Amino acid sequence: MKEGTVKFYNRSKKFGFITINDTDEEVFVHASNLIDKIRESDKVTFEVEKGDRGLTAIKVRKA
Repeated sequence: MKEGTVKFYNRSKKFGFITINDTDEEVFVHASNLIDKIRESDKVTFEVEKGDRGLTAIKVRKA
C-alpha cells in the first residue's frame, strides 16, 4: 500500500489526482476505485495499477 494526499478531486466529474508521499509523483483516481469518499487534502492509502494512460490509484481509502 502506498500513502499520499489528494491534490484534486471533482465529485461531479468523478475523478482526481493523488500525490504519492516521498516521490511527489501524481496518479489518477476515479470514483469507481474509491472505498471511502475523498476530498482535496485528505490523506489516503491506495494501491497503484498501470493502465492505458498511466498510473491509476485503486482501493483508495482515507488514512
